[in-house]
Parts: sequence; structure tokens; C-alpha cells
Amino acid sequence: MSSDSNKLISGATMSNNPNTPERIGFIGVGLMGHGMAKNILEAGYHLTVLANRNRVPVDDLLARGAAEASSAKALAEVVDIVFLCVTGSPQVISIINGENGLAAAGKKLLIVDCSTSDPSITTALAGELAGREITLIDAPLSRTPKDAWAGTLDVMIGGADKDVARVKPIIESFSQRMVHTGPTGTGHTMKLLNNFISLGYGALYSEALMLGAKAGLRADIFDQVIRGGRMDCPFYQTFFKYVIERDRDAHKFTLNNALKDLTYLSAFAINAGAANPVSAAVRNSYALAIGAGRGDDYVPMLSDIVAALNGINPQPS
Repeated sequence: MSSDSNKLISGATMSNNPNTPERIGFIGVGLMGHGMAKNILEAGYHLTVLANRNRVPVDDLLARGAAEASSAKALAEVVDIVFLCVTGSPQVISIINGENGLAAAGKKLLIVDCSTSDPSITTALAGELAGREITLIDAPLSRTPKDAWAGTLDVMIGGADKDVARVKPIIESFSQRMVHTGPTGTGHTMKLLNNFISLGYGALYSEALMLGAKAGLRADIFDQVIRGGRMDCPFYQTFFKYVIERDRDAHKFTLNNALKDLTYLSAFAINAGAANPVSAAVRNSYALAIGAGRGDDYVPMLSDIVAALNGINPQPS
């Protein structure tokens, strides 16, 4: 038996802290999940993680005392609560119901989906899993990977009172604020609305900067007017850290993910029979960027794309 296997079997049977008996699993230790998992460990919980393509965050967590599972099923077998922080609903379904998925362990579990998922899929999946003694609740996130590392995320959580109370101490290890939005699915709905507002601002900033440049207004002048005024906010500041300082890591959320979230919102609006002209226009701004082959760029870089499409050099003067 390998040393890694020894670590998994022996380490996963006890907590690092006798006051935190829950055994936690974490799948999706990427930009956001790495910091979240780090804070769970620092709060004294035993943590088992599942690696994906990038070994760097996994190896860091192992060095901090985490264990590693070879599959989602193997992870489920040694934990009580599983946190998911992946791209969206297709990945969540695969992790839970796929071959060697969490559900294949055949045991009671509480699954906390911190991804930005489609709320209609979340509620349907929760109903299906309930018949297998698996509880699914949703706890999507707001703020940035820096906040995940610092333990200052905002969390919107949907689920029954008893399940929310059970995971609250764990979530508090990586968050500064948690709002219970209602039953399962409402957290993901609120997250889509939150992202609609923020991504809508991103589209507005990009178009306003382009129009300003057409009139000879530099980005730094634009920033001097907005910063510190009523239209200033933390999202504005990270967006303009890229626009002014060209810090590409200022807001690490890809245009691909932005379009995915806005597409979920569009589906939600269609299912609700709602007219949504503004969110449709915002979605098209990001779809244009994806069509230009820029999907892996981060949201503030939308300003460059809109500028370039209008014949403007986006670099500040």
C-alpha cells in the first residue's frame, strides 16, 4: 500500500481537532476552492481533497495536512460533508452521479454546492438525491480568490434550517458573511442575480470607456471622476485595477464563466416567462468577447475587446 493510501485511510478517520468531528471533503480546489480548503484546514477540520488537472493547490493542501482521495466515490466513503467548487451544473452532476461519483458510495452525505449552478437543475437534483439519503444544498460565493484565501467571502446559502446550521461553522472558516436565502436552489438564484448586476457593470464600464475614448477622455480621467463617488464600489476598483494599472490578475473571473452564468440567467428568465431585455444585452456583450476568441481572458479585459472592436487602442495614455 502506498504512503498516499496510508495517509488517506488513517487520516480520514479522525479530525485534527476533537471539537470538530465532521469529516470534510472538497472537490474543486482551483482559484476559489484552494483558499476555501486552506481555511477549512486551519479551522481544525480533517479535510480530504480530490485532485483535478492542477497538482499545485492539491500538493499545497497535502503539505498543510489534508488527505487525498483517488475518486469522488472514495472521497465520499471517508467524509460526512462534501463541498463542491466547480464550473457549473454539468460538472456537479458528473461528480455526484457519474461513474465512481459521490452517490456511488451508497451512504448518507451532505453535499454543499458552492459552484454557480443552474437553480432549476439544483432543485431537481436535490429532489432526486433525497431518495438516496443524500442532502444537496447550495452555497455559491461572492468576491474574489484573494477573499477566499483571506477567509472573507460572501456566501448565499439555500437549504433547510438544520442543514444550514450544520455547515455554518465550516462556512464561517472562509467567509465574512453568510445569508440564508431560503430552500435549496435559492442560493444559486441569488448568485445569478448578483452576477447579472456585477457583469452588467462590467459591460457598462467597457462601453462607457470606449465612448469616452472616442471623445478624447483618457481612462485615468474617467477613473478620477468615478472613484470615491457614488458609483464607486469594490467591483469597480478591481475592474479598474486592470484598466489603469494593467494588472491582469486584479479580477480573476474568466469571460467564459461570465457567459455561462448569464446563459443560466437567460434560461431562468425563459422558464419564468419573464421579459429580460437588459440581461440579454449584457449576455450579448460577453458572447461577443467569446466569439472573438477571448474566453480565457478575465472580465476586466472586456474593456479592451470593446475598445478594439471600435478601433481604439485600449492602453491608457
